[in-house]
Amino acid sequence: MHRFAANHRIAAPLTSIALTLAGAVATLLAMGRPPICTCGHVDLWHGAVDGGNSQHLFDWYSPSHVIHGFLFYLAGWLLLRRMPVVWRLALAILVEAAWEWVENSPAVIDRYRTATMALGYVGDSVVNSLADIACMAAGFMLARRLPPLLTIVVALLFEGVTLWLIRDNLALNVLMLLWPIDAIRQWQAL
Repeated sequence: MHRFAANHRIAAPLTSIALTLAGAVATLLAMGRPPICTCGHVDLWHGAVDGGNSQHLFDWYSPSHVIHGFLFYLAGWLLLRRMPVVWRLALAILVEAAWEWVENSPAVIDRYRTATMALGYVGDSVVNSLADIACMAAGFMLARRLPPLLTIVVALLFEGVTLWLIRDNLALNVLMLLWPIDAIRQWQAL
């Protein structure tokens, strides 16, 4: 009987996660997002910072989604500590899926094109959005397992490496999306 109760406690949040992912796929397809890169194939890694970003599984923006997971874990730990962690993960996946919907709306795609370094940005493919959600979930689970200081070090390392290699990262992306600064945009274009 105890095993049934434990399986039942995990079945509901896992069902919620599956429904969220199915809803994300259906919504993104209904929004006109291509299932895969319009180039006709899916690369595991797309390292060039060009029009192929956000079309394949992983790219230089994947670490920012891992950091989303770190932040969502922290928020859940601070605000929802009594909620079972699997339900906090389900909620984090729902929030990340909602971000993928917003991020791929015409208004936000246009904002990225005009306010950030993503001049040729066309939005995400569905497969990339799902990989972004998976990166967030991986970050959430890493934050759950890693000591807090190590989680912070990993986040700073991700931010530093992407800033150094592509002149962009989560912090700059958010800043430039919300409050564009011409000097930063010019530096990123070099």
